[in-house]
Amino acid sequence: MKTRHKARELAIQTLYALDFNKELDGEHYPDLFSGTTEAEYNELEDEVKVYGMYLVRGTIENLEQINELISKFSLNRPLERIDLVDRNILRMSVFCLLYGDIHPHIVIDEAVKLSQDFSTEVNYKFINGILDTMQKQLFPVQEPARHDSFED
Repeated sequence: MKTRHKARELAIQTLYALDFNKELDGEHYPDLFSGTTEAEYNELEDEVKVYGMYLVRGTIENLEQINELISKFSLNRPLERIDLVDRNILRMSVFCLLYGDIHPHIVIDEAVKLSQDFSTEVNYKFINGILDTMQKQLFPVQEPARHDSFED
């Protein structure tokens, strides 16, 4: 769904800007996405605006819990040492795992795509590893039961 991917891109850019400016504190809720003018914002599809702002606000509102989870699963790299882009991709993705209505595999796939688009070439592996481990331990996906066709 291209509109949701666009919303995720804008949300990541906004979370990054807030983090970079040390405004990711629960007191700063943007009215527009970072890097967009009011005219550009008005040109966006409604679904992009609504879903993107949902991701930004939800991530900010649950930041403490999200940061704790990332810290728990990022064993070799403390949260403050994770690259700004990657840290905010992780934050938004953890928010989606916790509160979203999207299958965890889609959340992880989107996080990897965003990392490949906005971060360095190898960091997507780091993001994939953390989210995959977190998903398996905290949000296991129930695979459909198999039934043998043989009856006794």
